[in-house]
Amino acid sequence: MTVLAWLSVAVFLGAYALIATERIHRVAAALGGAGIMLLIHATGSGAAFFSEHTGIDWNVIFLLLGMMVIVGVLKQTGVFEFLAIWAAKRARGRPYRLMVLLVVITACASALLDNVTTVLLIAPVTFLVCERLALPVVPFLIAEAMASNIGGTATLVGDPPNIIIASRGGLSFNDFLVHMAPMVLVLTVVFIGLCRVMFRRSFVYDPARAAEVMQLNEREAIADRLLLWQSLAVLALVMAAFVLHPVLHYEPSVVAILGAGILVAATKVTTEQAIAEVEWPTLVFFAGLFVMVGALVETGVIGQISQFAVNATSGQLGLTTMVLLGASAALSGIVDNIPYVATMSPIVADLVQANGGNGPGQVLWWALAFGADLGGNATAVGAAANVVVIGIAARNRTPISFWEFTKYGLIVTVVNVALVAPYLWLRYLM
Repeated sequence: MTVLAWLSVAVFLGAYALIATERIHRVAAALGGAGIMLLIHATGSGAAFFSEHTGIDWNVIFLLLGMMVIVGVLKQTGVFEFLAIWAAKRARGRPYRLMVLLVVITACASALLDNVTTVLLIAPVTFLVCERLALPVVPFLIAEAMASNIGGTATLVGDPPNIIIASRGGLSFNDFLVHMAPMVLVLTVVFIGLCRVMFRRSFVYDPARAAEVMQLNEREAIADRLLLWQSLAVLALVMAAFVLHPVLHYEPSVVAILGAGILVAATKVTTEQAIAEVEWPTLVFFAGLFVMVGALVETGVIGQISQFAVNATSGQLGLTTMVLLGASAALSGIVDNIPYVATMSPIVADLVQANGGNGPGQVLWWALAFGADLGGNATAVGAAANVVVIGIAARNRTPISFWEFTKYGLIVTVVNVALVAPYLWLRYLM
């Protein structure tokens, strides 16, 4: 590698260490790292701000912004209080039952929408229901972030990397359902079992609190029925547009911004109220992270690492599949799975063609998708949903540290990848 490449690695690792150790605020670390990358010319303003492959992913930023505005308006209707009471009553106040319910809802919703949108909607409910039952909210938030990444793996629209893979590989919505969804069902069930073990100390049942919740009438929580129906109508249109992305060809970011604009324009909600719930630090953190990772792409670091992993397999399809799965899971936990997949997809496209095209070689796309999507659970910055959940937690004065998330994420990722490996081998390589 060049001197500039080594410098960019040093800057990235320094910023990553600051984020992990929380010596300074993660936004300051990300912005500082991005600034130094620009200063040493590891990337430039054109690549950082305008490049589709090595710059800030504005689709992710504006998707988050639009959905945050919609969620902010929904919050004023009281619907989250309604859902919190409903969920607590269905679980009869039992903490583990409640977590199972929230995990299943999150995983299913993430497959239909996308994982970021889902956690934006489910997190407010989680805070309220945990407050009602006097439960620690952090384990529930961590479980939901991981469930969103697992559930989002199932479909083309569930996780942003899948959209990139589908575009490069010529794969359809149904391809993902057939090849990814069956294994995701298994992974979700296994994850529910892992939650029982990992968070067992948090499942403290309070009979008095549970009895109080069972006496509540969730309908009384709705504060503005007209605004609720208006918001739900817009949200339904946004969800439908997400699902129909292969037909309509509107990017999720465009759909989210249009939905937010229509909702603010058509209701009595003021602009100030609409943007009050926007997690600006989270958006800025993403921007800084994208610039740093883009610099690693610009200097050839990520490409060289990925190419090395591929070359080490000597052209054997089975070995290439396993290495791609493991390397994708490991690297996606470090550099965020969106820019990683954007970098790897051209390499995988060449490998697919060299191994028989979208016949036997198609397994490489599934290895990349499983590795990148599930590897996002490994660390607190591995996937967009993780960063969003941590930002929401910080805003509500219940911070989740980098290592608090990561110590559970590593366990979940190792177990998931260990299950996916034999699935890919038995289904495609035998």
